[in-house]
Amino acid sequence: MGSKNPEAFQLLYEQCARRVYGVVRKTLQNPESCAEVTQEVFLMVWEQGDRYRPELGHPVSWLMTLAHRRAVDRLRAETSRRERDDRWGRRHWCAGVDDVTEAVLGRQDAAEVRAAMAVLSPLQHQAISLAYFSHLTYNEVAEHLGIPAPTVKTRIRDGMKKLRAAIEAQHGADAR
Repeated sequence: MGSKNPEAFQLLYEQCARRVYGVVRKTLQNPESCAEVTQEVFLMVWEQGDRYRPELGHPVSWLMTLAHRRAVDRLRAETSRRERDDRWGRRHWCAGVDDVTEAVLGRQDAAEVRAAMAVLSPLQHQAISLAYFSHLTYNEVAEHLGIPAPTVKTRIRDGMKKLRAAIEAQHGADAR
């Protein structure tokens, strides 16, 4: 593989390019990234073909391993870049809104929810409070209350329906 023979390389490319692309496509979703990685793999074969060791396996297996590893490297790099961009965006994000208005509206919404919670049964109130105000999962609420998770889900679902109806009724009364 390391001879840099253009005819042999062309034959290898013609016989294996679609398979390499397919291996890369299993890891990466973007067709343009897949094409770039496929090209990078064949460039690696051209430049580093002398690293191939026949005693370690078939040349196509080596090529597919290179393709998979390069695709994983690309995926990791893209994920790292996206996470870095997200962190930067969160640090430098400026809401550009009136904080006082937002605080007042938030308090008003909270007051509406507290008033609407009065329509809940004590069991629904307890389950919803644990889930939404204590940030517990269904399973954690179930464990905390010593009841089955499906019971918790039912209480929360039914309670949320009651809350929605109560809040909609409040807004309907406000519109009149």
